[in-house]
Amino acid sequence: MKALAYQQAHPLDAFAMELVDVAEPRLRDADLLVEVRAVGINPGEAGVRRTRSAEPGGRLVLGWEFAGVVRAVGPAAAGFAVGDRVMGTGDMARDGTWAERVAVDHRVVAPIPDELAFADAASLPIGGLTAWEALFREHDGLAAGIDRVLIVGGAGGVGTLATRLLKTRTPALVATTASRPASREWCTAMGADLVVDHTGDVPAQLRAAGIDRVDLVLSTAGTAGNLGWIAEVLRPFGHLAAVDLTGPLDPMPLAAKSLSLHTEMVFSRITAGVDVDRQGRILAELARDVVAGQLRPIATTVLDGLGADVMRRAHELVESARTVGKTVIRF
Repeated sequence: MKALAYQQAHPLDAFAMELVDVAEPRLRDADLLVEVRAVGINPGEAGVRRTRSAEPGGRLVLGWEFAGVVRAVGPAAAGFAVGDRVMGTGDMARDGTWAERVAVDHRVVAPIPDELAFADAASLPIGGLTAWEALFREHDGLAAGIDRVLIVGGAGGVGTLATRLLKTRTPALVATTASRPASREWCTAMGADLVVDHTGDVPAQLRAAGIDRVDLVLSTAGTAGNLGWIAEVLRPFGHLAAVDLTGPLDPMPLAAKSLSLHTEMVFSRITAGVDVDRQGRILAELARDVVAGQLRPIATTVLDGLGADVMRRAHELVESARTVGKTVIRF
């Protein structure tokens, strides 16, 4: 089958992914074989491309989220049949979804409702799961005492879906950050009660709007560099949920207020092998919310074709940091 692969880590201006022939995925007992019809593109994938190389003589196939059609079912994969339309995540320890077919544990997959196109379904898994797990942790609502939430990076995939989850599932006041007119308009359209500019004085902007403290900050970008003002806007014993911690972090600004730091990585359940089916159940909840009109798909740019030129264009958009919603590729 065909897949997009590369060998050496590389920057965007030396884009080196190629469409190559690779072996068919080998199914484990709990796997589904899915014919991929659409994939969402994420900033983290671009980060892996820039920093991670294959083993000598090997190649890497990236891709973390997909929508497609089941073509084979492993003997321990319950609840799915050949021909089912499904969406889900890949597994960082296996070949990714930028391929014609992918093998994936059935527990991290959910059916796609008839009302949802493949491209729209592919825009939901990574952002939706990340937002849900960061906000709701081990239950399906906010922890007690969280009434005011600030989302740093409100126009991206995680920030958008976090806003919608908060506005449809909780009574919390939701403030987001965005710096450009288009992204500010997007955040407002998604239901944010207040939008502030993260390139300016965020604490002052919140105070001007009558918000002296927030209970929870969900930070999707720039967390390490923003830790000072994040600590300033949080109440004592408040919470910081961060999804972008990839380097050193000085926790001292958090200590003075006894703040809690919660990290989020969407593949944690798969990596640990703990409560893995919870991921599929969350995806099913997201799909039901879309059908009910509480969530909306966030595929704002849809490209066509499993090819290197198309994928390079998708990475250009992601790395520009000037898009809203999600870039999706249909195969």
